[in-house]
Amino acid sequence: MNLSQKLNYHYNAFDKSKISPDPLQFLHLYKDKRDIEVVGFLASVFAYGNVKQIVNSLKRIQSIVNEKPYDYIINFSSNNHKDFKGFVHRFYTEDDIINLFLALNSIYKNFGSLKNLFLTYYLPDERNLKNSISQFSNYFIKTVLEQTNQNKVSRGVQFMFPKPEKGSACKRMNLFLRWMVRKDELDFGLWNEIPTSKLIIPVDTHIAKMCKSLKLTKRKNVNWKMAEEITENLKKFDAIDPVKYDFALCHIGMRKLKF
Repeated sequence: MNLSQKLNYHYNAFDKSKISPDPLQFLHLYKDKRDIEVVGFLASVFAYGNVKQIVNSLKRIQSIVNEKPYDYIINFSSNNHKDFKGFVHRFYTEDDIINLFLALNSIYKNFGSLKNLFLTYYLPDERNLKNSISQFSNYFIKTVLEQTNQNKVSRGVQFMFPKPEKGSACKRMNLFLRWMVRKDELDFGLWNEIPTSKLIIPVDTHIAKMCKSLKLTKRKNVNWKMAEEITENLKKFDAIDPVKYDFALCHIGMRKLKF
């Protein structure tokens, strides 16, 4: 099989039955679009570290927000801060997590959805979502600063909202966008105003290693330029939906399977 055939073979093989362990499994627990968006964003924000650690943190969030994550966010106030007692995830502190929920509460009240906020920064004539991601992150950081009455956010909050122009591959933000924009049995396609061709592949160590070995990137360092280069090369196999190969490539690398 040539590379195109292999990529498509693995894309088809990695269906919903192979979803676990992956933060995406938490989105599939919900039916309401508003809940899926909320849980998707939270799942992406916590999607770093080893997969066991990620799943454990997301189980804790799931137990806090229960069956109605959107309602939990909309009604979030200082009364809920105790829900996060002792909750840390790598270098997110308890305060970082509370500030994230406070920012989400403010944004949902002002915009109705994360999609509405993101679309205010989306320009159809731009090549990809680089600038939209940057401005979306800036808005979250601005919201946290207003809430905390400080002039600088913590390291944890800064890590939650990376910026492509600073070199970050923005893996977690690109992952969230993949879930929201693409549509198949894994991804949800809730943000159908954005074409899938604008997405950038979420690059982590597994994707970087796989794509180096498949000659989809010549770059050594994981950064935004590497993510763009991999995406452009994947467009040779699917110009409309290049990021569809992400899940399979990531899980082949993660599970140490043969490509």
